[in-house]
Amino acid sequence: MNPAVAPAAAPRERLVHVVQGQFQISDDPNVVLTTVLGSCVAACVRDPVLGLGGMNHFLLPGSTDGRNDSMKYGVYSMELLINGLLQKGASKGRLVAKLFGGARVVEGLSDIGRQNAEFAEKFLAAEGIPCLGKSLGGDKPRRIRFWPNSGRMAQLILDSADTEVFKAERKRAVVAPAPAEAGAIELF
Repeated sequence: MNPAVAPAAAPRERLVHVVQGQFQISDDPNVVLTTVLGSCVAACVRDPVLGLGGMNHFLLPGSTDGRNDSMKYGVYSMELLINGLLQKGASKGRLVAKLFGGARVVEGLSDIGRQNAEFAEKFLAAEGIPCLGKSLGGDKPRRIRFWPNSGRMAQLILDSADTEVFKAERKRAVVAPAPAEAGAIELF
């Protein structure tokens, strides 16, 4: 009588959360990059031949203003992500992307989400990187998951009323905010 042979356990997925102002790159088939987006945008960019990909998470469109928090700006964040992929052997001609976020989660404030989304689309077009899919805009936050090795994506539209982060944002928006300096942008 042969003892039953237990099947080998499948490797566990390892979630790597990408927070505002960061990016991550991986070719590990067990890594899942994840983030929660409101008005921010995440670009998921990969080289499908190498099974190498990455995700960024930026807060503001355009370029830096010379401060040390450059990663929150789209142009710097996109360049770091793409250059990071190229340094790991990706070919720029094979890169493809998917975009997420850019919601308007707080009514009555500037639509920074739309600006972020437009910036990301224009950046990819200018760099010649095809955008294979996108979920941009709307008024709900999103939780996304990206398997950089395979390119698989999953998105969950969140009810902003049930998300603690966005509850705090709405509360600040309802309470009369202090007047902003001329030309200043108020972000949540």
